[in-house]
Amino acid sequence: MNDITLPTVVQTFVAATNAHDANALAALFGDEATVRDDGKTWAGETEIREWIQGHLIAPGIVLTPTSFAGDRLVASGDGDFPGGPLSFSFVFGITDDRITDLAIAPVC
Repeated sequence: MNDITLPTVVQTFVAATNAHDANALAALFGDEATVRDDGKTWAGETEIREWIQGHLIAPGIVLTPTSFAGDRLVASGDGDFPGGPLSFSFVFGITDDRITDLAIAPVC
């Protein structure tokens, strides 16, 4: 991952995304986690699984981390979506090695 040191849960998030493993991704999120992406919020296991399937698995997203500082991962994302690859910011809230909050936005 380009000599970037990532917290274990973030490293696992990237690996599970790139492997298109929906179950491994879902297991990373806490029971009351939220995801904010594309102007919407997904909360709880059912909605987050829906987000995983629709936004990561179906388009075959592959992430290449470019930087990590504090709680913010910047990664190039490629897959079956218009305009790719694009850079995205992933801001993680992490408690006890589980994702409690994830906010995703394009990097301009």
